[in-house]
Amino acid sequence: MKKVKKFYLSEKEMPTAWYNILADMPNKPLPPLHPGTKQPIGPEDLAPLFPMELIKQEVATEKFIEIPEGVQNIYKIWRPSPLIRAYGFEKFLDAPVKIFYKNEGVSPAGSHKPNTAVPQAYYNYKEGVKKITTETGAGQWGSALSFATQLFGIDLEVFMVKVSYNQKPYRKSMMNTWGAKVVPSPSHLTEAGRSILEKNPDSPGSLGIAISEAVEMAVKDPEARYALGSVLNHVLLHQTIIGLEAEKQLEIAQAYPDIVIGCFGGGSNFAGISFPFLKNNFSEGKKTRMIAVEPESCPKLTRGQLRYDFGDTVGMTPLLYMYTLGHNFMPPKIHAGGLRYHGAGSIVSQLLGDGLIEAQAVHQSEAFQAGVNFARTEGIIPAPETTHAIAQVVKEAEKAKKEGIEKTILFNFSGHGLVDMAAYDSYFSGKIEDFSVSDDMIKENLKALDKLGL
Repeated sequence: MKKVKKFYLSEKEMPTAWYNILADMPNKPLPPLHPGTKQPIGPEDLAPLFPMELIKQEVATEKFIEIPEGVQNIYKIWRPSPLIRAYGFEKFLDAPVKIFYKNEGVSPAGSHKPNTAVPQAYYNYKEGVKKITTETGAGQWGSALSFATQLFGIDLEVFMVKVSYNQKPYRKSMMNTWGAKVVPSPSHLTEAGRSILEKNPDSPGSLGIAISEAVEMAVKDPEARYALGSVLNHVLLHQTIIGLEAEKQLEIAQAYPDIVIGCFGGGSNFAGISFPFLKNNFSEGKKTRMIAVEPESCPKLTRGQLRYDFGDTVGMTPLLYMYTLGHNFMPPKIHAGGLRYHGAGSIVSQLLGDGLIEAQAVHQSEAFQAGVNFARTEGIIPAPETTHAIAQVVKEAEKAKKEGIEKTILFNFSGHGLVDMAAYDSYFSGKIEDFSVSDDMIKENLKALDKLGL
């Protein structure tokens, strides 16, 4: 039988609706709370930040939500993305596993992020919004939204975490090419940024701080709105096109995953690849394991607490019931900037709390080694974030070999690393450090929530 490596869908086979896991979850997440009153928020509380269609999607209960034709037409620039059988990596691992990956690196921005950037820009455009503010960690989200907003003639201001701003200058160049203004965060442009810099002039920044700055700028400007690249329900919803496509492609490959893996920052790419298969666990009694992989240096899923916390550092956003390390947590300066976030989305947190998904943590040296081996056997260089998923694939392959059990593994290749080569240079020169967070540090950060009565 001829080995088939790539599995494609035609444009006509691209899904025309996103999957809303809220319709199937046995236990729904607790509602977001107003940061001031601590009461459940309503649509009017979110209206200064988001267009009404996204607010509706945030609380939608229907199982499938139609993808607007205007969004589908743009998706077709790169979607459906290919599903690839990793024969070379399988041979290298020498284990009884079939490995498939969904290549989201084929998008214009080089990652999965345009899957939500495009609809968010579209809904803002339909509501007449002229400017959007946002944050970005490693730059994938900022790049994706820069690409999307310029398609609709919307101005964009991006607050990029300072350590990544300095580590990844070409991400900034990508955003500038697509017309966005990029500001290193924390900055002197906002009260939030100034307060952080007053306490620590050398602050490397964090996604929580950048979110505070972007939200503040949006709230101050009645003509502006805010966009978030992960965590929220509507963001995870848009990403499910990844797994929905993968379902169809695995049918062509005559395979079905025993394990689905995605790296984890706030939850968007993990949700995108796993939720459609979790749907089948709910409705068809499938037993597929879903594994979210985070860095050891930012272990909210594996060592955090499930409780209400702010999505940003200053405390401007609604309170979300989520696994968190505390909104004051300052992650170490790892290269996987997209995974340096203190909390997790409410949906993913609820699923983990209910034991319906799993979480693992890996050090960045282990992740880079897995990424290099993958690149040398498959030819594609993964982003530092994506290498965390690949490291877990290696562990699952080793486990299958030890147990002598055949497994089919699907993982989300969430983005390529072609603008992250400085990180690989650091790895090859021995400058990559592994960071572990002490229990005392986590306890100290969570004490701040106790003092706030959260």
